[in-house]
Amino acid sequence: EGAQLGGSVCVLCVRESARARRAALQSSLAMADDVGPRVYSCCNCRTHVGCHDDVISKSFQGRHGRAFLFAHVVNVSLGPKEDRRLMTGLHTVADVSCSRCREVLGWKYERAYEESQKYKEGKFIFEKAKIMQENW
Repeated sequence: EGAQLGGSVCVLCVRESARARRAALQSSLAMADDVGPRVYSCCNCRTHVGCHDDVISKSFQGRHGRAFLFAHVVNVSLGPKEDRRLMTGLHTVADVSCSRCREVLGWKYERAYEESQKYKEGKFIFEKAKIMQENW
């Protein structure tokens, strides 16, 4: 399904479209001037992990407060899948870590058991306290 990186699955290898998005993001970052694209970075090492254009919602709740739902992310590794009972019911999730410093930034929704929560499948939660804005 995806390339193994030290026991974790690289999110960028899961789908071909993710590779194209990463290349586009890196190209945009390379050509960015002072204004540049609005991106989110790991709060620990400042590695770019997401683009503002991929934010679906800023009104989610994480383990440590407010969290953002992303359609796509870059430069992260996935932990093992596990079932967790979250505020919205039972989900299969995998922790998402920065690929550079291994800081856990949030999780990926692998499966939602309740029909009303299926829209989350394949999407990512980043805790606001674990990411920072760049070029805003």
